[in-house]
Amino acid sequence: MTAPSTYGLSTQARNLQWLLTDLVEEVPGVNSVAVVSSDGLLLLSSEPAPPAETDRPKGPRGASADLATIVSGLGSLTSGAADLMEFGSVKQTMVAMEHGSVFVMVISDGSLLGVHATPDCDMSVVAYHMALFVGRAGHVLTPEVRSELRQSMENTP
Repeated sequence: MTAPSTYGLSTQARNLQWLLTDLVEEVPGVNSVAVVSSDGLLLLSSEPAPPAETDRPKGPRGASADLATIVSGLGSLTSGAADLMEFGSVKQTMVAMEHGSVFVMVISDGSLLGVHATPDCDMSVVAYHMALFVGRAGHVLTPEVRSELRQSMENTP
């Protein structure tokens, strides 16, 4: 996993990075994770696992920005659909594809957690661990921490 350096970050920002790393490393089938702000900007990310020797695609082109774009788009699309159908706010979205799945869950104030997972992942386990992340991250993701994380991502080569 590739992640921005935690050097110089606040305790809250380092804790969020640790939670993201834990999600990727401890949950079977998770390839990559992105946390996106309500305006679609990448706040935290992991790079997808290196591709195995197979001809099937492994994920959003190996770039965390691609996963962030997908997460932001799915979040916007499902939110608009919920508004049109008057079903209330969206809590989570899951898209199952032939070679993988994408999960999107609302964190707080419009921020989103997105996960790209393998097709054989246990969807309930992924969703459970995403809910744990959201529960732990929601109160920490203040405007100040979002700004700090955004700046950290911009400074990452």
